[in-house]
Amino acid sequence: MNFSYIMDFLSKFKTNLETSKRNKAAQINGKTLKELLKKFKEDRDRIENETGIRPQIDTTTQMFMQKILNQWISKGKEIDEEKFWSEVDYNRQFTHTIEYFEINRNI
Repeated sequence: MNFSYIMDFLSKFKTNLETSKRNKAAQINGKTLKELLKKFKEDRDRIENETGIRPQIDTTTQMFMQKILNQWISKGKEIDEEKFWSEVDYNRQFTHTIEYFEINRNI
């Protein structure tokens, strides 16, 4: 084996390892985010049951969901933001695919 082949192999191995680590971190962050949003929703539900008035979305939930919205938009998706934020308020956003939020221009 020549030296350039070994260096190429090591370079690809390192890249694959880094990609794998990033993907694993994204999965962990996604699970953590979903758990946090569920907790925030449960708190809003509890307050609504106690007072009869649903509180506004807290700033932490807004921040997380704005990041998701920005990511979808950066990938070229045209999102119906009113529909998106309505779903966020009742924490149904994870029961729909991204296509649910996309604006359909084929009509």
